[in-house]
Amino acid sequence: MTTDAAPELDAFPLLAGLEADSLALLRQSAARLEIPRGTVLFQPGSLCQSFLMMIDGSVRVQMLSETGREIVLYRVGRGETCILTTVCLMTRQDYSAEGVAETDLRALGLGARPFQELLARSALFREFVFASFGSRLNGFMMLVEEVAFRRIDLRLARFLLDHRDTRGGLDTTHQALAVELGTAREVVSRQLKEFERRGFVDLARGHILLRDPAGLERLSGDAV
Repeated sequence: MTTDAAPELDAFPLLAGLEADSLALLRQSAARLEIPRGTVLFQPGSLCQSFLMMIDGSVRVQMLSETGREIVLYRVGRGETCILTTVCLMTRQDYSAEGVAETDLRALGLGARPFQELLARSALFREFVFASFGSRLNGFMMLVEEVAFRRIDLRLARFLLDHRDTRGGLDTTHQALAVELGTAREVVSRQLKEFERRGFVDLARGHILLRDPAGLERLSGDAV
């Protein structure tokens, strides 16, 4: 749903000093969007028509291979923008991945024309766009390094530790973990069974309990 409310810029501190004429253009052109959880925002082959600036919520950007394997590329949260959207707007190419609302979203949507105009006229807006771009590019490089060079058992151990809840577990499935780690469900299932055999975790349908977090820390190589 789209509303005509003035842009909420508190989530974007880099834009606090935006030039007066550029701020006026942004306020005039940006629409506040309220998007329900589960909405597919874009998918491969779709045309990019809006620069999304996240106020609240989380968008998961993922890619599906020809063999049916999925991998999460990154997430867009409060105060962030989508690097893939930026690339598509600047190169006038279609999307090559899928973006899904993981939660209910509040965001600002800036059309392609005012986005291009702000990029051309405002040094501060360019800094905002490219700072987000650079940060996300670093994240991509880390993802490539993880998937290409780091052992899956170490990556899985680190993921379980980083995403456990206050009760020391995770409500998730083997398939969901496989998507997060960019591997096959069978690989994750085998590794979790090995973790269970070693006493690191207890497995139940849709839930993983971390029995020995210290052991997983040692395995992941992050123990002090």
